[in-house]
Amino acid sequence: MDDLQGQIEHGIELLRKGGVIAFPTDTVYGLGADAFQAGAVDRIYEIKGRPRDRQLPLLIADAEYLPLLADTVPTVAGFLAGRFWPGALTVVLPTARSLPAHLATRPGIAVRIPDHPVCLALICGLGKPVIGTSANLSGRGPALTAAEVREQLGCRIDFVIDGGRCPGGSESTVIDLTRRAPVVLREGIIPAHEIERAYQEYLEVSNEAAHRHRR
Repeated sequence: MDDLQGQIEHGIELLRKGGVIAFPTDTVYGLGADAFQAGAVDRIYEIKGRPRDRQLPLLIADAEYLPLLADTVPTVAGFLAGRFWPGALTVVLPTARSLPAHLATRPGIAVRIPDHPVCLALICGLGKPVIGTSANLSGRGPALTAAEVREQLGCRIDFVIDGGRCPGGSESTVIDLTRRAPVVLREGIIPAHEIERAYQEYLEVSNEAAHRHRR
C-alpha cells in the first residue's frame, strides 16, 4: 500500500478494531493502539516486552482533551503546552479517577500532542487518544524508519505506516507536573535548560499577575 492517505485510513480502521500499528511521529516511529481498548494496550506490552510497571504515554490532538485524562491540569501545564505543543514534550499529570483501570495504573498519566500530520490524522480519525510509545523492543534503540520497525517487530504488529524517516531522531522530553515544580524525567529532543527557562518565565508571568490582582 504505497498511497500515504490510504495507509492512514487503513491504520484508523485497524485501531478501531483493536489492532496495533506503527506510524511516524515528530520524534521516532510510534507503536500505537486505541488507548481505551484494554486488549490492544496489553498487546503493546507483550510486543515490546515492556515491564507492566512502566506506563504507556498517550497522544492527543487537542489540549482540550486534557481534563478527561487528568484529575487536575495545573496552570503551568497550560503555559508549557502553549510553548511546546504540538511538539516533543510529554507531560505527566495527575491521573483522572474516571480513566479505565488499564490506563490508571499509576498516579500520573503521560500525555503529549505530536507535531506530525500522519500521527495527528490517526488520532483525529479515531476520535480518541492513541497509545504512543516508541516502536521498538524494550532495551533496543528507537526506530526512525518503517524498515527499522519491521526489523525489530516483524510480524508481531498488524501494520506499519511508511511515512519516511522521522525528523526528530530522538524521543520526546518527559516532565513530571504532579509536583510543586516541573521535574525532567527524561531529556529528549527539548533540552532540560529550555524547560527550566520556560518555567522561570511562567513564574515571572504568574508573579506579575498576582501583583496586579493585589493592587
